[in-house]
Amino acid sequence: MEITRRTILHFAAGAAALPAVSRTVWAQSYPAKPVRIVVGFTAGSAGDITARLIGQWLSERLAQPFIVENRGGAGGTLGAEAVVRSPPDGYSLLLCGSPEAITATLYEKLSYNFIRDIAPVASISRGPLVLVVHPSFPTKTVPEFIAYAKANPGKVTFASAGIGSVVHMAGELFKVLAGVNLVHVPYRGLAPAVTDLISGQVQAIFSTMPPSIANVRAGKLRALAVTSTTRSEALPELPTLSDFVPGYEASLWQGLGAPKNVPAEIVERLNKEANAALADVGIKAKLADLGMLPVPMTTFDFGKFIVNETDKWGKVIRTANLKPE
Repeated sequence: MEITRRTILHFAAGAAALPAVSRTVWAQSYPAKPVRIVVGFTAGSAGDITARLIGQWLSERLAQPFIVENRGGAGGTLGAEAVVRSPPDGYSLLLCGSPEAITATLYEKLSYNFIRDIAPVASISRGPLVLVVHPSFPTKTVPEFIAYAKANPGKVTFASAGIGSVVHMAGELFKVLAGVNLVHVPYRGLAPAVTDLISGQVQAIFSTMPPSIANVRAGKLRALAVTSTTRSEALPELPTLSDFVPGYEASLWQGLGAPKNVPAEIVERLNKEANAALADVGIKAKLADLGMLPVPMTTFDFGKFIVNETDKWGKVIRTANLKPE
């Protein structure tokens, strides 16, 4: 999808209807009251943890509480909808990421358009997933896994955290690019999926890092590769899937969004403070514990990235003819 600088600037800060003096005064006094960061998932989720981490930093830097509000349900769309309907004054932010880029296509009748109605504010982090299998599974490398799957079409199962989850989409992208027929087994969350993989009920998962690293190191799971285009510092011995499947890349990414038409000066201030957080050694270390890397971007670049990710997963969803649960 081609996108112009003018389009991104419209997404990020369509505040032209407000007088320039009014916008400047508004931004200089921002924030004058607590700010909420809406997370479309439950407490303890990856998004929730990231939101609390960046929220604490912003609270300390801007001298107002940045409070995390969890609105789980419908693949994160309930949280996004709440922010879309909020006043564009900078006091309602969305912890957005891979789920929103996926549900933009997966859910056909959303009351909002993710690209049009959520302004990109700041990129925060990005991290790979890891392809793990049960230790008894008869493959130890990605080429062996592909060969086995091709020799046994429709017999190799991969679990996920539910239809449309980034874990699911990583598997669907692999099926398309590697030309294999894997059977998807959706669970209501990643924890039960990993539990069943460890017990041998399913054979593989394209897992996020935190629940897989400890099990790999304990010998309960075998890791074959990471889904990023470069090796992961958390599991540096692993190759990337793109080493064997050209063009493959899947990651869990996170950032901040706001209702469209939020004043440009507020967006730029939040972007500046978020990027400062990502340069902090302590923040970097905490993200690394989650298997994530800080990814500072300009508002324009983050907006372009969101459009590309939404387009990418939209193509996978249409190719696989996926429908929400």
